[in-house]
Amino acid sequence: MRRIAVRGVACVALLGVIAAAGAGSQQPRADQQEGPQQGYAKAAPAQRADATRVFLGLGAVPDKAAAARGGPLFAQNCAFCHGEKARGATGPSLITSDQVLADNHGEHLAQFLRKGIPEKGMPAFASMADQQLTDIAEFLHQQVEDVANRGAYHVLNIVVGNAAEGKAYVESHCMQCHTAETFAHFASKFRSPEQLQGNWIWPRRSAQMTAHVKTAEGTVAGRVTQISDFRITLVDAAGKTAVIDRKPGVEVTIDDPLAAHQEMVMTLGNDAMHNVTAYLETLK
Repeated sequence: MRRIAVRGVACVALLGVIAAAGAGSQQPRADQQEGPQQGYAKAAPAQRADATRVFLGLGAVPDKAAAARGGPLFAQNCAFCHGEKARGATGPSLITSDQVLADNHGEHLAQFLRKGIPEKGMPAFASMADQQLTDIAEFLHQQVEDVANRGAYHVLNIVVGNAAEGKAYVESHCMQCHTAETFAHFASKFRSPEQLQGNWIWPRRSAQMTAHVKTAEGTVAGRVTQISDFRITLVDAAGKTAVIDRKPGVEVTIDDPLAAHQEMVMTLGNDAMHNVTAYLETLK
């Protein structure tokens, strides 16, 4: 399928589009450099939508005006079987229909709708004007866009928690490692609540994970570059790489600066997440 086939290439393009979006702006300092994910999060909604469209291979941008005209036509002629928004009813969902996904602006879909598939219960719309058929096609493309293009999603207000309870959570769960001044500084770094929430739950790693590995031949210590249940790879202070199988008798001791956050994520509920975000917003 055309839209899916381009996904692998588009993965690189997604990052490239976002990088290009900021190419003309002031260069950040070395300690302020951002990865692709941070750049994507800070991009304008239209940039995120365009980049995600390329990434997913969603094809041409739907004609919103035509889609608006096609909505009532679809409701009158098609919604009974396919649902109000084409998500399916007694008939199949059209969001993943090959007929829809292989079309851009009705060049194929209008002809298909005109003929229908009477033998399978799909009526022909032979008397419908070409523009009306194209409008229905654009309506369907808009439904695909609404479902598939997460870059076009609008984040609603997430500051819905109880700040006082969030403060209590922070005092009981976070003060072993952080200070009140740390949180005030941290909160001021992020302009939007969603950026703040994502980063307090899992902050950018500022220090590498290190490990001591004890084997029958001795102990190796260094920065962890790869780890699995079967093997660990370290780079020691001299830059030498050691690949060690985690077989019986091998003892691995990990020092991960984000270990506490990893433990917290396993128990963090929605209420606590929203409460802490609400509290941190008060510190800006």
